[in-house]
Amino acid sequence: MSASRPLRLLVITYYWPPSGGAGVQRCLKFVKHLGHFNVEPTVITVDPAQASYPVRDESLLAEVPPGVRVIHTGTTEPFESYKRLTGRAVPYGGFANEGKPGPVQQVLRFVRGNLFIPDPRRGWNRHALAAVERLLAAGEQFDAVLTSSPPHSTQLIGLELQRRHGLRWLADLRDPWTDIYYYKDLHHTPLASWLDARYERQVLARADAVLVTSPETKRLFSAKNPTLPAAKFHVLPNGYDESDFRQPSQPPVDCLRITHTGTITELYHINRLLEAVAACAAAHPAVPLRLRFVGQVSAQLRGQIAAASLGDITEYIDFVPHEQSVAYLMQSSVLLMAIPDVPRNLGILPGKVFEYLAAGKPILCVGPDGCDADNLLRECGAGQALPYEDAALMRQTLEQLVARWQQHPNLDLPALGNAKYSRRGLTGALARLVAPAAVS
Repeated sequence: MSASRPLRLLVITYYWPPSGGAGVQRCLKFVKHLGHFNVEPTVITVDPAQASYPVRDESLLAEVPPGVRVIHTGTTEPFESYKRLTGRAVPYGGFANEGKPGPVQQVLRFVRGNLFIPDPRRGWNRHALAAVERLLAAGEQFDAVLTSSPPHSTQLIGLELQRRHGLRWLADLRDPWTDIYYYKDLHHTPLASWLDARYERQVLARADAVLVTSPETKRLFSAKNPTLPAAKFHVLPNGYDESDFRQPSQPPVDCLRITHTGTITELYHINRLLEAVAACAAAHPAVPLRLRFVGQVSAQLRGQIAAASLGDITEYIDFVPHEQSVAYLMQSSVLLMAIPDVPRNLGILPGKVFEYLAAGKPILCVGPDGCDADNLLRECGAGQALPYEDAALMRQTLEQLVARWQQHPNLDLPALGNAKYSRRGLTGALARLVAPAAVS
């Protein structure tokens, strides 16, 4: 990179503070650290007054570096009509906040899957494109454009900018597209499925680089077109920001607290683990086991927790700002995560796993053997996957944690091998891709 002029990166992302949740973290942390690598970002995002965010976190605005230009645009979306018709909030990914859909919701899902392709936030695209056109008309130049999704409609902005202006384009796909686990719930007709898959193939073929968050997701996308060069695909996992973990670890001394943060539903299939927790609690009455869920928990999963006779030892906390969510991690004995029990789930690598690693706690991960999360936890010495139906392994793992807790209530792990997953280090990898000669 030239020391005389910073490289200029145009970042196009729907999710940006004050949006909350997992989706906002990746671009926010990239932008936070790009200046350290001589890259000057400009962000184009939606006007928060018009946006349809599932959750908001005003505290994240403080993480946007001073001097970073953020351009907000209007949008045209159907979510206000959705809320009026259903009386429900904007759906979370995977419809985690909806429970069993009624007839009206089924109809609306069909409408969403067939009239709004790739997704309902496509109405933002023309506004974002107009903002880019104004910058280019004013003579501004960019070394690359980064489009981050979901919503995957954002990738069509990059596709159009490349068509119109030949701009170098980095397509950042945080999740699968037509292979996402809840895709079948959108009731696509064959024509809609064909069109959506066509958009996906065009993006993969035309982007100068495709960024993904896990090795399995890379395999999933590269298999869409085996003729594409392997060098086009780059695994840039999510990570943790060291500055978020300056607060000290404060595991409780009066209980063994297992904490889950974020969204979780019955699709994550933790019922066997709940049974193991109940059995372990009954076998060790002198060890107060406690469960804490911070974030969105589906009604069906709450029912499973109650059915396992764990209601009295389970605490539910609604969505909290990110800093407070980290505090709950640091105030835990053990952390719980799970991979949805759905087809093609080996590459699901939740962003939370990296923050769990940074917290330095043992991690209970319900999921398939050999998945990317399993490999990561083993690599860092933080745990392993507990297969969905392996009740014996779950009970054995819990018994080991209880035995350790009885010796000393601080179960914090020694230094983990997770330094390469720092957000700053991963941003350095992105910065190398922004350099004109970096992208194949």
